Amino acid sequence: MSVAIDVDAGFLNGIRKIADEFAAVNADDVDRKARFPVEALDALRADGALSALIPTELGGGGISFEAVAAACFELGRRCGSSAMVYAMHQIQIACMTRHLADAPWFEAYLRDVARDQRLIASVTSEVGTGGDLGRSNAAVTPSRDGNATFEKQAPTVSYGLYADDLFTTLRRTPDAEPGDQVIVLTHKDQMTLEQTGTWDPLGMRGTSSPGFVVRAEFSTDQVLPTPFPIVAGESMVPVSHLLWSHLWLGIATDAFDRARAFVRASAKQRPDQVPPTAQRLSHLMSELSLLRAEVNSALRDFTEASATPDRERLSTMASILRFNNLKIAASEQAPRVCQGAMAIGGIVGYKNDTPFSVGRHLRDTMSAPLMIANERIHERNALLLLIAKDV
Repeated sequence: MSVAIDVDAGFLNGIRKIADEFAAVNADDVDRKARFPVEALDALRADGALSALIPTELGGGGISFEAVAAACFELGRRCGSSAMVYAMHQIQIACMTRHLADAPWFEAYLRDVARDQRLIASVTSEVGTGGDLGRSNAAVTPSRDGNATFEKQAPTVSYGLYADDLFTTLRRTPDAEPGDQVIVLTHKDQMTLEQTGTWDPLGMRGTSSPGFVVRAEFSTDQVLPTPFPIVAGESMVPVSHLLWSHLWLGIATDAFDRARAFVRASAKQRPDQVPPTAQRLSHLMSELSLLRAEVNSALRDFTEASATPDRERLSTMASILRFNNLKIAASEQAPRVCQGAMAIGGIVGYKNDTPFSVGRHLRDTMSAPLMIANERIHERNALLLLIAKDV
């Protein structure tokens, strides 16, 4: 146990250094130009951080999920876009490592990720599905040479042009139902990406997420053996919500820290008085504490469930509701904290060129309710609450 703790601690020390020296230094430029955070990702590669979740027997870091979640928090405190890219990459890694099913091709691929620090993006959204992760139109289509192909119209593919590989959800066959899905891992040299849109959003600008038509030809060995509905329930959905909530917490924490720095600066100007904004800072700390408590509680629930042989309970209605509610709560609370920080700082919090600026923080967290839209999650929760006996 102490060895694992030491490994996690060393990993997080490296992440904090990268967050401070690369992510933070370039965050404003990444945001201003809506460019990929290449400096932070290059540093993460050099540190071997892209293979953190891969087991040591496959060449990876063998880092705990809790430490990777903490890494998303640390990166989020410095650059939301860098943290989001890192989180989304680790979501794909978690889906593979937790659902390998003794697939030799995927075991070899994870060794390649560990050796070459390959960056993985996902193609889960699709035109015509209404944002429903559990439905696909595009399908794995057999080709004459024994391989397979697909063509998928994706409204967004985060950092697709910068990824080495894509993780794509598809119908199992052209005749399969929309919910009979699999995941395919394809390399850049097996694909063509036809860009169909631009990327000039309000926040999370460095994720570089325009739409694409993605076409690929690949071996059938590159289809993950575990059906996607199982992967989604046990891994993709809870892992996504946990890592996203950690980086949103990181962004909100830095916004609070900037508001606190402003209040302290005001107090130094008149040391005989408590600034009026100090009481508002106390209220804001309560808001941040609620967010932190929800995120930490959900992480404990997930790690406890993942440590048991019956990991299937992550797919129960109670667990689905639990992690859906985490996503809703975190995605709504983080922008509130950032907005409260801006209110405390006033004009210097609103401006982009001050040490107390939280404009980027607010804009980045405003994307949170849109990532798997909260209204869609509420709709699913409503159906589950009608039939769930014990939640």
